[in-house]
Amino acid sequence: MAHRIASRFRDRGESIEDLRQVAALGLVKAVDRFDPSRGAFESYAVPTITGEIKRHFRDRLWVLRVPRRVQELRNRVRVTRRELTQVPGTPEPTRADIAAHTGLSEDDVRAGLEALDSFSTLSLDAELTGDDDGHNLAEIVGATDASYDVVIDREAVKAGLRRLPERERAILYMRFFEDMTQSRIAERLGISQMHVSRLISRSCARVRNEALAPPRPAGHIAL
Repeated sequence: MAHRIASRFRDRGESIEDLRQVAALGLVKAVDRFDPSRGAFESYAVPTITGEIKRHFRDRLWVLRVPRRVQELRNRVRVTRRELTQVPGTPEPTRADIAAHTGLSEDDVRAGLEALDSFSTLSLDAELTGDDDGHNLAEIVGATDASYDVVIDREAVKAGLRRLPERERAILYMRFFEDMTQSRIAERLGISQMHVSRLISRSCARVRNEALAPPRPAGHIAL
């Protein structure tokens, strides 16, 4: 009985030997939990074994984790596509065809179709189909994120900012973090706008030069 149930799930990406082992585990659970007063053993064991195999597929074989509802949509879409193409020469069913056959919405069918590709993954070294130049998948996925450069720049200037005099740090904070104009900064500090401009230029140049300077040898002491 367990082997017969396991054979229903063959050709789904798992070997029949492993499926039989999972079915055997389900059979053991059915024996342990069976209550003879509630009916025949087979009527209890069959859904128990079937459920154990389905859990195995759900929990062990998905490379990408997707919600259980999406997994169920995938299964319905997969079965429907197989049913609609049983006759040789039948064209591939459209999303609308699958929706009409299952009673699902087209959005649910789309989610199920997308989940078909979540069961397994391709290596980034896999060559692109139909590409005669030998490009691989890694060359077309992802892009350079400019935000990384911003993070690196911020980390590079932290030490230089800490070494600035307190007033110059305050001026840079008001200008670049509070977005205050030079005139407002000058008014708050009681100095001229021209002086604020000179302090900003001098502070930025100092921090920039320190950030771009080559690293000092170990044990070097600044004088």
